[in-house]
Amino acid sequence: MRFPILTAQEAAQHIKNGFSVAFSGFTASGTPKDVTVALAEIAKKEHEAGREFKINMFTGASTNDFVDGELARANAVNMRTPYQSCPDMRKAANAHTAHYFDLHLSEIAQKLRYGTFGKIDVAILEVQSISDDGDIVLGTGVGNAPTFATMAEKIIIELNEAINPKIFGLHDIYIPLDPPCRREIPIYKASDRAGVPTLKVDPAKVIGVVKTNHPDGGAPFSPADQTTMMIADNVCDFLTTELKAGRIPSTFLPLQSGVGNVANAVLAGLDANPHIPAFDMYTEVIQDSVLNLIKSGKCRFASTCSMTFSKDTMKEFFENIDKFHDKVLIRPGEISNNPEVVRRLGVITMNTALEADIFGNINSTHVTGTKMMNGIGGSGDFTRNAYISIFSCPSVAKGGLISAIVPMVSHLDHSEHSVDILITEQGVADLRGKDPVQRAEVVIENCAHPDYRPLLREYLKMGRGGQTPHTLKAALAFHETFLAEGNMKATDFSKFC
Repeated sequence: MRFPILTAQEAAQHIKNGFSVAFSGFTASGTPKDVTVALAEIAKKEHEAGREFKINMFTGASTNDFVDGELARANAVNMRTPYQSCPDMRKAANAHTAHYFDLHLSEIAQKLRYGTFGKIDVAILEVQSISDDGDIVLGTGVGNAPTFATMAEKIIIELNEAINPKIFGLHDIYIPLDPPCRREIPIYKASDRAGVPTLKVDPAKVIGVVKTNHPDGGAPFSPADQTTMMIADNVCDFLTTELKAGRIPSTFLPLQSGVGNVANAVLAGLDANPHIPAFDMYTEVIQDSVLNLIKSGKCRFASTCSMTFSKDTMKEFFENIDKFHDKVLIRPGEISNNPEVVRRLGVITMNTALEADIFGNINSTHVTGTKMMNGIGGSGDFTRNAYISIFSCPSVAKGGLISAIVPMVSHLDHSEHSVDILITEQGVADLRGKDPVQRAEVVIENCAHPDYRPLLREYLKMGRGGQTPHTLKAALAFHETFLAEGNMKATDFSKFC
């Protein structure tokens, strides 16, 4: 190997206070594991000596505790974008000790290339292999690694010896041209390959190689419970109804799914439903349930940015790679989430909400409108460009003390103009072709928990006229009551008018 072998500590010494640092991967998959831990130790020592040490962080999406956790706990982050899901980074973002900038995942790479956020000083890339002339085979998540590698002044390689060499050929590395030279992205079905299997980097940029050995894969999602299974049944019933009505082609359409327990249950429901035909997936993350779909033949092909499998499922995937190799492609985030491709393919999108209001607006990021959870992620990329956009969530939380269906969302991520279908365990609200009052009526009757329907009907009747009959003084009464009394059911609208 032509590149020097470094310890994580030696590599981290090349990163200085104020640097902009970019990281490969998407979710925990494909993200660095060792250099960031050493970097956090440098930050701690600098702070103990009374010196400032913070970096600006650019990623593909969320990372792992080796990255977001270690750096947040070391107070080593000045700015962070575009998505996070680590409790320590969330705490820093809400306290403004790290300036978290939430952004649609498809946009970060091109905004960097356009110069919006300045230069990238160092990119840290986890790889399966690197040749002497700079051909890289990436790991189980790509994220924005191609753009980061192109833009970075220097590159640190983490050569993860735990990545199975049979991963070669699963990647589709493609960077679109920038305006005014941009052409269409040549993907016309989910399985089309637009680019090449390796990432080419300039060898002169590579500071050195840090050898690591960290298997990717995390804990499995919780088993489906009664609520998530009911949501899954409602999603399947809606899709089969659309099929029978001819509003979805008989050959079906590609699906996108978010990540989490609800999404996992929905995908399992699709697998078990005999009325759902085999389909492709064009999505940003594939999880354990997608591998089950591939094994059963229900999913013919999965285009993704990351294989976010549990440890056991990751092991199963590579042990049976000959069966799966022609059924998966791992792409950069700006391709997996690209609005042009999503619209062209006619993707049916399925994402989760923290809360929805009776008029069809969605909050997917902020608890009670103020506390950031994770970020908007790729849900906006897919929702706005979907053939049919579906949002789902349980109707209540915290044992019924919180209603996920509220008079007005406390934070707006997806407006009524982008949301077609809302689904809870209570039922399905088809919002297409309805004015605001009609939407409110169907959301209350079909999606709200019975304990909250009287209150929501009362709010709708209070409306002060206009096309969307909000009563502004009472619009956030559910949230105000919860903050004061810990129970949205105690809401008395007369106190807010």
